[in-house]
Amino acid sequence: MIKILLAEDHDIVRNGLRSLLENQSDIQVIDEVPNGKEALQKVINGLTPDIVLADINMPELDGIGLTEKLHEIAPGIKVLILSMLENENYVLKAMTFGAAGYFLKSSSQEELIFAIHHVMAGNLYICSEISLKLLARVPQHPQNTEEDIRAADSLSKREKEILALIADGYTNTEIADILFTSRRTVEGHRQNLIEKTRV
Repeated sequence: MIKILLAEDHDIVRNGLRSLLENQSDIQVIDEVPNGKEALQKVINGLTPDIVLADINMPELDGIGLTEKLHEIAPGIKVLILSMLENENYVLKAMTFGAAGYFLKSSSQEELIFAIHHVMAGNLYICSEISLKLLARVPQHPQNTEEDIRAADSLSKREKEILALIADGYTNTEIADILFTSRRTVEGHRQNLIEKTRV
């Protein structure tokens, strides 16, 4: 069972997240708070969630500040930042302070569940919408290093197929239809591509 602490200052969003997560057989929301300060105090008082879902903008202590403090006092707790902000500087800042993932609130419910499982498995996660924007900024003809070449050689046949379809502008759902697989599988391959190519 994956234990979740929700830190979100908007009641309607927090209630929606709780309802979504509690429909999952392997996820339990063990507590919820309206700000980062209360989330931090819960952990100090002995609450032991596996993952904290934290809004990036909260009163008293925001999601990134919470991430930094939790990384210091309870590094085993993973923080998945929830945000409306697509700015890559926020993504970089969150990851620098120890976040395990960055997820846009505009993303799908299915991707959120996938992200939780991916983070729980010890991986970093950036939602597909931001990942696509970052991939789009990769130069068309970069100078390949030996490390880049080794990374390219490590891609599986299926990862290369998916990468080609991403380059052609297909969405996760369209790629899943083309390859006769699930969207979740495509999202997993996309995350592997990000990790292997370091982009």
